[in-house]
Amino acid sequence: MTGVPQVDFVLDTYECIVLYPGAAGRALPAETVQRLQAEHLAHMQALQRRGIILIAGSVDGPAREPDPPIGFGLARTGSVDDVRSVMEADPAVQAGLYRVDVMTFLCPEGSLEFPLVKTQS
Repeated sequence: MTGVPQVDFVLDTYECIVLYPGAAGRALPAETVQRLQAEHLAHMQALQRRGIILIAGSVDGPAREPDPPIGFGLARTGSVDDVRSVMEADPAVQAGLYRVDVMTFLCPEGSLEFPLVKTQS
């Protein structure tokens, strides 16, 4: 992996998922958008139940234009490619309502906790 900071402490590694509006989203009928959003939520909940996604949610507020991020999540599988693959299987991504980017996220070891993951396991 490139760009790993040289620090004198241990880093935890996660896969960072960023969701953006997709190119087809503006052209889809409202009923189709609602159905795809419901399928997207079901897909994300299934990934969370399987322990792939640790946390995910919507992003709101001012951001860069023209396509600000609309969702964010973290996974911890050890593979950006694996997470990208399961995210690209999302029905809303496949239909072009959303597009996804997955990259590595590094932070000081132990600085993040996911209490909902612990209670669901």
